[in-house]
Amino acid sequence: MAKTSLQLKKILDEKFSQPEWHKSFDREKDRYRIEWKDTHEGVFISLPNVIAKYESRGEAAIDELVYHVTESLHMMREKQQLIGNEQKIFPVIRSTSFPTEKKDGKALVYTEHTAETRIYYALDMNNTYQLIDQEMIDQAGWTNSHVYEVALFNLRSLPISPKQEQVAGNDFFFIATNDGYDASRILNEMWLEKMEQEAKGELVLAVPHQDVLIVVDIQNEMGYDILAQMTMKFFAEGRVPITSLALTYKDKNLEPIFILAKNKPTNDKKKEDE
Repeated sequence: MAKTSLQLKKILDEKFSQPEWHKSFDREKDRYRIEWKDTHEGVFISLPNVIAKYESRGEAAIDELVYHVTESLHMMREKQQLIGNEQKIFPVIRSTSFPTEKKDGKALVYTEHTAETRIYYALDMNNTYQLIDQEMIDQAGWTNSHVYEVALFNLRSLPISPKQEQVAGNDFFFIATNDGYDASRILNEMWLEKMEQEAKGELVLAVPHQDVLIVVDIQNEMGYDILAQMTMKFFAEGRVPITSLALTYKDKNLEPIFILAKNKPTNDKKKEDE
């Protein structure tokens, strides 16, 4: 049975009962906020998104939300620095609609990726991570390009062990280690080039949310339709959604595509120009 926003609010009130936290509910925007009473630093939660995840995953969705919000709140109390933590810096993929600054106004560091995605940078803290802002870069005396190089170097150290399935004559590869950087593996160009060389058909990728990367060797028209449906489902269920569009990979370039009802891909940029 689906929960209402008020029912979910009551659950969250019980979950976040620590006396040092202040809780509020914005009925108009249908969102919930938890913040530290002394600093007013906190986290907004979109209740409709949580309700949708609860309908598909049950109590596990709420437990996961509480865990990540609690980790984020505690992380806000810690002063982080980049010097000495170079091996803990990784890239994270986000949508182009993702904020470019923190709630306190500090600018986040990012690099443009595709028409649908950007690359942000994270300082890994085992159970969670902190997005790197410009102030942290300046304090370290680094440049943005140096952060990019460090993050990509560390990314290449992450294992890639995809689960393979053949569906309707198309080879699907899923990377879902749940380490926070599954979608980031789309930046491993050496691996993508290898996949392209071994592909029998067209190589198409999807990063519907941060905890999955889908790579498909599409060998017939049905493959596009299956990928489109799969991507929409993952996008709706993801804790950090990225994009519901697929991406073609050819000659080291990623291009977003629309997959139409007839199972044919249409280049995103060309469609916009029409």
